[in-house]
Amino acid sequence: MSDVAPADLPPRAHARIVYLGPVSPHWEVYGDWGDRTVLDEFRARVLARLVLLPRDDPQFRRNRERIVRDAERELISLEWDLGIPED
Repeated sequence: MSDVAPADLPPRAHARIVYLGPVSPHWEVYGDWGDRTVLDEFRARVLARLVLLPRDDPQFRRNRERIVRDAERELISLEWDLGIPED
């Protein structure tokens, strides 16, 4: 077991999760940089959690938290584009 906490390590990859709109498919995951294999496996897990969920669905919030934890475990930095303008 390692003594280094995952938060102390630099990210291995970066992914952008983009909401495409109310018509399915709702989501796309883009890998901006990093190991392609890590990003492909992460993308498959993300899409499995989000494939039929619009951003306003209550289940989306729970699945988003799971995706964030998964990204932290895999050392992937995340960016979310939910199509909502930020103030």
